[in-house]
Amino acid sequence: MIKLAVYGKGGIGKSTTVSNLSAALSDMGYKVMQIGCDPKADSTVSLHGKPKVATVLDLVRTRKNDFTLDDMVTEGYGGVLCVEAGGPTPGLGCAGRGIIAALEKLAEKGAYEVYKPDIVIYDVLGDVVCGGFSMPMRGGYADQVFVITSGENMAIHAAANIAMAVEGFKGRGYAQLGGIILNRRNVKNEEAKVEELASDIHSRVIAALSRSDTVQDAEDLGKTVVEAFPDSPMAQEYRDLAKTILEICGVTTC
Repeated sequence: MIKLAVYGKGGIGKSTTVSNLSAALSDMGYKVMQIGCDPKADSTVSLHGKPKVATVLDLVRTRKNDFTLDDMVTEGYGGVLCVEAGGPTPGLGCAGRGIIAALEKLAEKGAYEVYKPDIVIYDVLGDVVCGGFSMPMRGGYADQVFVITSGENMAIHAAANIAMAVEGFKGRGYAQLGGIILNRRNVKNEEAKVEELASDIHSRVIAALSRSDTVQDAEDLGKTVVEAFPDSPMAQEYRDLAKTILEICGVTTC
């Protein structure tokens, strides 16, 4: 089983990229589980098209332990298994602790043994990398961490902090930094700034995704680009990203 964590600043297009990556991997024949680790619980919406699904924390709050894996998992495009960790009641809890509780509940219920996914992708908010937000990069969860950024200063700052967190766990056998994904916003000197970031954190830019109207067109339809516009150049960029990530994880693709 390949386990990946994708981090990035909120609003950078992280969940859009992850969902298209999941869809592309599913089209390649892999059984994929995508776990949204954002209190907004909107990571997987373009995969299943539902306005709202039950989050793990919703189930814990309302039903204690009286629920099944099927209550936690929603099947989306291409059979992608969609899970949303969810967040605490506003003002009454810590989002980081919520992520810890949700991931522990998935393990307790035997999600990985029952569904046997080939690839698990944790979609994690990276504005802060503390407590529960660092959980997916710890032992037993992701093996590789990928960071999405644009050339905007706040996005680069968040990406650097994420890389520092991965480096801090390095001696414990936790996840490794697999690389940087540039999600272009077409700001000045964008590629040069992101290449400089990659050099500073001793990593590399593994993909540079175009800023494309096709992404918004697909979102307006409530779908991924891979599903809505499979023959588009943008869909091919996501498929190329999927192949690159598999190769980094040691999987040979044709």
